[in-house]
Amino acid sequence: MRIALGIEYDGTDFSGWQRLKVDVSVQGVLEEALSKVADHPVEVSCAGRTDAGVHGRCQVVHFDSEARRDMRGWVLGACSNLPPSVAVLWAQPVPDSFHARYAARSRRYRYHLLNRPVRAALDARYVTWERLPLDAARMHEAAQALLGEHDFSAFRALSCQAAHPRRSVLAVSVRREGEQVFVDIEANAFLHHMVRNIVGSLLLIGRDEQPVAWMAELLAGRDRQVAGPTAPATGLTFIGPRYEPYWGLPGEVSQ
Repeated sequence: MRIALGIEYDGTDFSGWQRLKVDVSVQGVLEEALSKVADHPVEVSCAGRTDAGVHGRCQVVHFDSEARRDMRGWVLGACSNLPPSVAVLWAQPVPDSFHARYAARSRRYRYHLLNRPVRAALDARYVTWERLPLDAARMHEAAQALLGEHDFSAFRALSCQAAHPRRSVLAVSVRREGEQVFVDIEANAFLHHMVRNIVGSLLLIGRDEQPVAWMAELLAGRDRQVAGPTAPATGLTFIGPRYEPYWGLPGEVSQ
């Protein structure tokens, strides 16, 4: 049977999603927990790998198992063997043709900024503090240049292993709620550090250190060295993928 899971995690203390031989990863602890429930080794495939320190609101994975467990058993059994910073939200049987990565039609990220003179205490693990005033309206206007299919080389990490830099941004917005500023972006796929590099450039526009038109200029120039710095991982959360409704997955990842 092929099973899909929704996973929530605090990425602060992990080296990232991907399983590593030495460091602790989200994939590693999840596979270890699922293997105990299944009573055999389990390997999972995810919708999108996240970097060290990046959080997951509803990561989706799939795995195959011949173990006879009901869906509630997979959820509760996995959670009981996971560290407090990782939880399985739901489990659901899916067809053998389903693949968490290749079936996803898009992926969504949110970057959370705390914009005030004083640093965070309660939310320090989940926000990036920006003490200088930000103009969210300017940031939103500039971000609209990213919509559509483009070469995102200006926002691509040097270590990126993607075959090509072209990606299609489906939606992007920047909004303020009191002291909070949220950058939401949805695309068919993302390059390594793409969201954090975009946010790093938007911050310069929000501080009025660069004009609104600068974002479009960066995109056209395709030069990573000219764009803004990489924003910290702390404020970034992988909201989750989206799948076609015919897969029958929960509404938070189905559209």
